[in-house]
Amino acid sequence: MTLEIRQAAPEEYDEAGEVTALAYREFVHPDDADWEEYLATIADIAARADRTTILVAVEEGRVLGSLTLELSGRVERHDGRDLDPDEAHVRMLGVHPDARRRGLARALMDAAIDEARGAGRTRVTLHTTQRMRAAQAMYEGLGFERTEDRVFPDGFVLLGYEKRLDRP
Repeated sequence: MTLEIRQAAPEEYDEAGEVTALAYREFVHPDDADWEEYLATIADIAARADRTTILVAVEEGRVLGSLTLELSGRVERHDGRDLDPDEAHVRMLGVHPDARRRGLARALMDAAIDEARGAGRTRVTLHTTQRMRAAQAMYEGLGFERTEDRVFPDGFVLLGYEKRLDRP
């Protein structure tokens, strides 16, 4: 089986969104209405594809994972901050639960880093949650270092990470 990492085609947006939302479902607590809303945002790739780069992991025509890369535009601006000129930001990385532990997330991250480097960015940033321990380990294994966290008014914390890139 051949795994392909590439930019998503519009006809793959629905499948990629469903897979990514499914990947995040395990982190939703029953009383967590904000997460349910976030899953809907994750699933709606078409709503962000015009201002971000959507990468997919495809095997035998089936989308097994996706990643959203912000190079020139944000998915949304909760913090009111645009991207810095040297920054690429990773969002919504998810792999279908049946396809985990095969290196797909790492392959998507490698492709995102290559895209960022090719676009002349010198750093890649991302946020993850405390619940996503496997993701934290992967990011650190890829050379990402901890940066400032984002703390929301309700106390929810997004852990900040950054990787410095060599010039292209």
